[in-house]
This record gives sequence, C-alpha cells and structure tokens, in this order.
Amino acid sequence: MMFAIILLVLLAISALFNLGHLVFGSGGGSKVKYSRSVGPRLEEVTVEDNNGVDKLALIDVDGIISSRSMDSTGYGLVELIKAQLKRAEEDSRVKAVILKVDSPGGEVLASDEINREISDFQSRTKKPVIASMGNLAASGGYYISVPCQWIVANELTITGSIGVIMHSYNYRGLMDKVGLRPETYKSGKFKDMLSGDRSPEQISPEEKAMMQHLIDETYGRFKTVVAEGRKQSYDKSKSRSDKGRELASDWADYADGRVLSGKDAYKLGFVDELGNFQKAVDRARKLAGVSAKADLVQYQPHYDLSDIFRMFGRSEGKPATVKVDLGIDPPKLQVGQLYFLAPTFVH
Repeated sequence: MMFAIILLVLLAISALFNLGHLVFGSGGGSKVKYSRSVGPRLEEVTVEDNNGVDKLALIDVDGIISSRSMDSTGYGLVELIKAQLKRAEEDSRVKAVILKVDSPGGEVLASDEINREISDFQSRTKKPVIASMGNLAASGGYYISVPCQWIVANELTITGSIGVIMHSYNYRGLMDKVGLRPETYKSGKFKDMLSGDRSPEQISPEEKAMMQHLIDETYGRFKTVVAEGRKQSYDKSKSRSDKGRELASDWADYADGRVLSGKDAYKLGFVDELGNFQKAVDRARKLAGVSAKADLVQYQPHYDLSDIFRMFGRSEGKPATVKVDLGIDPPKLQVGQLYFLAPTFVH
C-alpha cells in the first residue's frame, strides 16, 4: 500500500512537471524546447544566446563510435545523431551544423552510417556541416568528419589513422597448459573462423587470405570516402578567395594507419583550416551567410520520471558488475568486429 501511494505521488509530480514545462516552455521568452517523436526525445538548449534570429546547431561526438545503446535512453550514438540532424533539418532557423568530434573512432558500420547521414543531410538541406576536431579525431573520428563541407583542426589535434583493424585472441596455448581440450562441431570448414581455441597450425592460408580480403575491402571504402569527401569540399570552396585545402597528390601514402597532427593533416589537405572551436563557429557563420548574432543551440536527450523507471526495468535480471578505475577507459572491442580505431593518447 505504501509503495503504491509513493508511486502515485511520483507519477502525479511527473505529470504536473511535464504539463508545466509544456505550458511555460511554449512562451516566446523560453530558450528550451522539446518534442516527442519516434526515436530519442530531444530538447533544444541554447549554448550561446545572442538574441539572434538564425541558429547554428552543435552536435557532439565524444568517445567510441558505436551503434549500441550507451545510456539509459536505450538509443545509441547513430540514432542520436540521426535525430539531431532531423531536428536541424526541420528548423528553418538553423542555417548550419557544427560537428564537434573528440573520438578515436569505433565500429565500421556505425561510422559509415553517420558519414552517410551527414552527406545526405547536406545534399537535402543545402545547410553546411562544419567539423571541429578536438583532442582526437582519428580513424572513425576522421571518417565521420570527411563528408563535412569544412574541417577545422587544432595544430595539436591527433587525426588520420586511416585504416581498419579486426581484433581477436588465441588462447589455445593456455588451454593446452591446463589440460582443456575443445570439441567443435561445425557445418563448414570456415564456420569457426577467428575461434580462439584453435592452434595457429590449424589456421589455413586460405582462411588468412579471406580475412585479409575483408580488411582490404573495408580499407578501400575508407580511402574512397576520404577522396570523395575532400574533393566535394574543395569543389564547393575553390571559387572563393579563402578556399579550402585540396588533398596532396601523395595523400594515399599517408593513409597507412599512421596518426597525424592537425598541422601535418593541414599540409596534406586532410583538413581545411587550423584553429579552435571558436574558429569553427566563425567559419560556420561565414559559410551559412549569417551574422555573428546567430545563436548556438544543442539538442540534448530529454529525461523524465519514465526514464528512471526504465532504468530499473532494464537492470532486472542482470548480474551486478564491479568497475575498477585504472585511470584509463580502454575501448571494449568485440571479437570479429571490424573497427576504424586509432590508439589513444594521454598528455
């Protein structure tokens, strides 16, 4: 009975809060808005209020790029960025988007989906997307930046790392030491590819060639994305006096997985301009043809009481976990998963 009363009170408070937010948030002086639709629920938050008519939308890409759910909302980074771009497309006051990237990369498919969404968004809306690279925008972080009309990087930004990696462990030697012998039944000779319980002698040259072909095919897609993205960006700006950077003739020689500083990336034509986040904001205003009074807004996930109950519901039946803080947050790589991923650096 007590639990039921508490639950009813909390639901009543949530209903009153949402009603008040809807009533008072619809006023002309409010700078926070949200709408409910299929996908992540987003609210518009003003990051920089200049009392302007036009807006610039800011989208953050921070950390590993993944399609998996990253928090209690149940939506992954790909779905979140899609929803944010949709809001920017539907709002006629939004004249440009700034993609703020601080990522070592991540899953191949997730990176490719974001890349296509940005490219399609620019084609449909004619609104430019400007990439602002932070500490790290390498591999998949660069992959999602390259379709943008303009790329701004700091001189000390770590970028590049154009390449593909597939990670696996072979623990057969350890199994032999403890006397553990695997018994495998399979429908075809390649069904247990990348299995870690086989001895290296059991991995045939044919299997290695197949895996390398898969890596090379994905790597070829990466280089194509870079070449096409940078060419489109340069073609749009070459008629202006402050045109962007064209890829160097030998750029492919540097697409071998190596990381580059922002300064070296600029010399090779991988980025258009050197500067900080404010430089990217100024460039976005210039490309969009708006004044310095344009507001800077961001679409953030909206949380309410229902999200709290969903958090409890999702935890049901799952074992408790203990996390140990080692001062680093290594990426959680899945065996057999292709990644656009660069090494992380700490200063």
